[in-house]
Amino acid sequence: MGNALKEQGKLEKAIEAYNNALSLKPDYAEAYNNIANALKEQDKLDEAIQAYKKALFIKSDYAEAFNNMGVILQDQGKLGEATEAYSRAISLESEYSEAHRNLSSIKNYSEADEQFIKVQELYKREDLSENSRCNLNFTLAKMYEDLGELDKTFSHLAKGNALRKKTLKYSINQDTELFTKLKRAQPNLFKNALDIKENSTEPSPIFVLGMLRSGTTLVEQVISSHSEVTGAGELNYVSRFGGYLVLDSALINTAAILEFRDRYLSEVSKLSDRNPFVTDKMPQNFYFVPLICAAFPEAKIIHVQRNAIATCWSNYKQYFVSKNLGYCYDLNDIVEYYRLYKDLMKLWQSRYSDRIYNLNYEDLVNDQENQTRKLIKYLCLKWEESCLSPQKNKRSVRTASQQQVRQKVYKGSSEAWRKYEPYLNGVFDSLK
Repeated sequence: MGNALKEQGKLEKAIEAYNNALSLKPDYAEAYNNIANALKEQDKLDEAIQAYKKALFIKSDYAEAFNNMGVILQDQGKLGEATEAYSRAISLESEYSEAHRNLSSIKNYSEADEQFIKVQELYKREDLSENSRCNLNFTLAKMYEDLGELDKTFSHLAKGNALRKKTLKYSINQDTELFTKLKRAQPNLFKNALDIKENSTEPSPIFVLGMLRSGTTLVEQVISSHSEVTGAGELNYVSRFGGYLVLDSALINTAAILEFRDRYLSEVSKLSDRNPFVTDKMPQNFYFVPLICAAFPEAKIIHVQRNAIATCWSNYKQYFVSKNLGYCYDLNDIVEYYRLYKDLMKLWQSRYSDRIYNLNYEDLVNDQENQTRKLIKYLCLKWEESCLSPQKNKRSVRTASQQQVRQKVYKGSSEAWRKYEPYLNGVFDSLK
């Protein structure tokens, strides 16, 4: 029951159910592991680590708990400890493909690396599940990229992505239909928008949105370096509490929008650390711009844009744990999805141009101080020098950009795709 509640996003009730299980069976290591997973979703990372340790105290050979603990340590920037946790998981289960993939994301490889040799051997097995083969393809792609063998890198990326798309049973038609529904709901949301002048009790949300891998993580790091802003990361509250409204515009009315607002702010206030502003960096919130504008007249919306090809290629290179990103695993799907996104944002801009601050990633990294000052001014915050050093921000980062944002802002990342241009058969030409 705890697992079912967790799937529904009812994390506190899930933890209560897990604790009930422990009251019946105190040495239930799996229950502690599940509690830790739920605590992670609540961003209570230190508490989650303790729960994993309790699971491992009961079951010292619990490879899954080591792997899961490694993910949190990686989120916290503790890469040495994360490496050790992933390595322990692999030492217990040498065929643990997910742990191999996780470890590969934070290591640099040589041809003599023991893990590299092991993964090559493991990949030759014919009895691998599709999920394991998918994980190993992404692992080998990273390893071969470190070795500069781009032919093999691209080959494994293509195979891994194809398996991931197959596993998720994805078709671009799913997103085409979704975007149609999003457009259809906009007039009703505009008509029923709330008229709220002030919000003195709850924190004001700052939405950072755009395509995946467009630079939203860096922008949140910059903003949350300010003393009055808490960076809450990628929150699913907009889709969870208000997603049903955009899927069925007949359900939209002022009362429903107000209920969505209250539920959202109630959850966000728990994360605010009493700061007056909280960032919500779920990129796909670009779906919900009309809903956000209707429910939060006081909110700030930052739309981050990056070079189109760099964005699309970065989507293709990444294995995402979420099952809702099926478009990322096929180059043609990515290009079509990008067109859908641009078309949708063009519509939102025409309706809400006064509410959306457009920030270009390349401009930010090439003209950091000027662009950062403009951004902080838009947010109506007093200038603080700390916003120029986002790499010093110690908050946990739970996105694929976690290692990049812990370094100084650097230029040129948007050109990294070019070394793979010979393998792309012109699939991105329409985006240039």
